Amino acid sequence: MMDYKKAGVDIEAGYRSVELMKEHVKKTMRPEVLGGLGGFSGAFSLAKIKEMEEPVLLSGTDGCGTKVKLAMILDRHDTIGIDAVAMCVNDIACAGGEPLFFLDYIACGKNEPEKIAQIVKGVAEGCLQSGAALIGGETAEHPGLMADDEYDLAGFAVGVCDKKEMITGENLKPGDVLIGIASTGIHSNGYSLVRKVFRMEPEALDTHYDSLGCTLGEALLVPTRIYVKALKSVKDAGVTVKACSHITGGGFYENVPRMLKEGTRAVIKKASYPVPPIFQMLSVDGEIEEQMMYNTFNMGLGMIVAVDEADVDRAMEAIRAAGDAPYVAGRIEAGEKGVELC
Repeated sequence: MMDYKKAGVDIEAGYRSVELMKEHVKKTMRPEVLGGLGGFSGAFSLAKIKEMEEPVLLSGTDGCGTKVKLAMILDRHDTIGIDAVAMCVNDIACAGGEPLFFLDYIACGKNEPEKIAQIVKGVAEGCLQSGAALIGGETAEHPGLMADDEYDLAGFAVGVCDKKEMITGENLKPGDVLIGIASTGIHSNGYSLVRKVFRMEPEALDTHYDSLGCTLGEALLVPTRIYVKALKSVKDAGVTVKACSHITGGGFYENVPRMLKEGTRAVIKKASYPVPPIFQMLSVDGEIEEQMMYNTFNMGLGMIVAVDEADVDRAMEAIRAAGDAPYVAGRIEAGEKGVELC
């Protein structure tokens, strides 16, 4: 007799993983969430949006790139979910929005309930850090398509903001100041290059380096910083963020110009903030030239905001109050749209 289990899909394991993840999901609930886990769709009340003049929904979807490969090699699955949430909610915050809810999608070769629950635990932690409710998700077993111990993780977030509070860059002007907010390390971009530079074996990854203050694997797996609270703190302090850039794949050269309007250019001083030691190690071990480093990685700044010169101190104070480290990293000048690192 043939059945679904013999075909490689274990429905019982699916039920068990849902039971295990429920406690993590519960912690992320917001008052707007309607109904419990297990329905066909996640329901979220929009009653509060009526208080806004012109509500705009913002959405973001992303995965963690090949960083999941590292989680698999190290057999550490409780932080990769934070990365998935961070990549989506940071994009929403970057546009001036407040993340409302998140859904995750896990594709795996074989559903191991304990491992899936660990992944979802990380997703829930990311949701807690960003104030988003985890209102749904999907775990799909793909026998024959993926190896038993392999998985991939992606997510989708929806946020809201009043149109008048959207961060668009349209009021950017020469003289505005760029504040960079520290990253926690490599975040979730550039891992295909990272995996070419360092040996992806437990022996190499478990090596402790004094310069890093931890093992190489730990430094590479540090989750992406979530900047939702820092940006909300700036807004609550009455500071207008004129433009904002989330430094992801493509580093400074690709992401900073996205925050600029025509006729403005960003000038960033490389010495204005500390570059985390992991980037130095990457550059030396991989013989990667500086231009390529800044074109691939965040180099220590995960988010860059532009504010009026008069607002710099208040903005810096608000970012610190949220537990983040801000640096005056550069200025906006008149000129051809682009970024100059000096």
